Amino acid sequence: MQARLRMAMNTEAHFRRTQKQFTSLLLAILFGVSLAGAGDVGLCNYEVWIVDQSDSNNGSALIGYGGYIHIFKNSDFNCPDATVDLGAETAQLCFERTGAYPVRPHMVFFNPAGSHATLSFVTSGHVVIFRAKDRKPLTCFRTTPGFNGQRQAHASVPTRDSKYIIVANQNGKMVERINVDWEREDFVHDLNATLALYGNCTTPNGLPCESPGLRPDNAPVCTPTLANPTLVFVTLRGGGLFVLDYTKTPLQIVAEYDNSTIGANGCGGVSAKNYMYINSGGGTTSNLYEFKVYKLPTTGYSSANAPNTPVPKKIADDSTGDRDAHYAGILYNKRTNPTYFWQPDRAQSVIDVFSFKNDKFVNRIDLKATNLSTDPTPDALVISPTMAYAFVSLRGPIPLSADPHVSTGSSPGLGVLEVQHYGRNARLASITSITNIVNGTNRADPHGLDLRVTSDFCNVAYLGRRQALMTNL
Repeated sequence: MQARLRMAMNTEAHFRRTQKQFTSLLLAILFGVSLAGAGDVGLCNYEVWIVDQSDSNNGSALIGYGGYIHIFKNSDFNCPDATVDLGAETAQLCFERTGAYPVRPHMVFFNPAGSHATLSFVTSGHVVIFRAKDRKPLTCFRTTPGFNGQRQAHASVPTRDSKYIIVANQNGKMVERINVDWEREDFVHDLNATLALYGNCTTPNGLPCESPGLRPDNAPVCTPTLANPTLVFVTLRGGGLFVLDYTKTPLQIVAEYDNSTIGANGCGGVSAKNYMYINSGGGTTSNLYEFKVYKLPTTGYSSANAPNTPVPKKIADDSTGDRDAHYAGILYNKRTNPTYFWQPDRAQSVIDVFSFKNDKFVNRIDLKATNLSTDPTPDALVISPTMAYAFVSLRGPIPLSADPHVSTGSSPGLGVLEVQHYGRNARLASITSITNIVNGTNRADPHGLDLRVTSDFCNVAYLGRRQALMTNL
């Protein structure tokens, strides 16, 4: 009798464990809840790609081109699962296609499916497309010479409709488009779609695209896109903003903002619900410090509108000290509702937190608080599918982009933040160092960063709330 009772109790306990596991599985699939107490390890698997801008190393010296992509799996943030030397196959591919080697890998972004990545080389103007699963470079393009014969590729952002890549040709002062078919791996640099933002360019209102009183320097910085399949927001180095319809040939301006409405050097654009956040930062010798954040609607854009329409809402404007708004992120609760907007600051090594609901400042996350680094200098930001972690690229002591006054850091590497209270707070939990040693000096300078899911169980939660990054975005 006692044996039967024990058997019944064991069966009941097993049933309850199975029921609990099944319930947890459903929660993980529907809401991105992690089953592992430590965070994301378990059902939801993903990779974090972080780009080192420094040149490839031949063992004794830098070779003058290339760079590295370090790829981490969420099962181990202490050691990369793989490292791609961009001075090898990637450089050879670019030389064969364009006659030049790629220099200064800057930003990396995945397409919505996470099947492919785009990598922009800011100095040489190359854009390389990788197949993500085997990390193979498939093709290489080079942007068009524009303003004063210059060209760059500061950011190359896949659109949410999976049909295009929008390229910010920064010093060339042009926005370019690559037409894509991800499944067939068919890619075309559509030169007819290019929009030059200087010279004879005029807006639908008949105003010059670039002029001292409106938009003094139309170098496009970042090109964040929305979930709807038409619009890209183009931030400008000298201030101002263009909203473009990227499906038109050439790309078409549907909204214009002057530099008194939107500040300079914006490189942080994320969207959620019916809103797009755009920032304005420092980072250049002509605009050392700036910290502004704007919230714009995702609809209401038309070439028939007056300038500065729809009107943006300024939710942050801090000119009290050395501040630099750069990159951005949005956090969600378990019901996939946006809760908080994060605005990192390279100059102060902090992240300012704002309520998504009422736009109020609610907290400041100090990346120095855990004493892992005296000067972390966060650059790019991405958030895990379950919202348990956030990742930041931390700059090195020899910065290769942006002005050194905001881009010089003391601990080049991948920073891992533990997210608390649905994003109201976080703590820098670890830093995995990234190195590129030449003659005893670490030349590494991490910059670009993005994340792709690799398991079906977190795709449902992730794809429904994925940040539309810039890069830069």
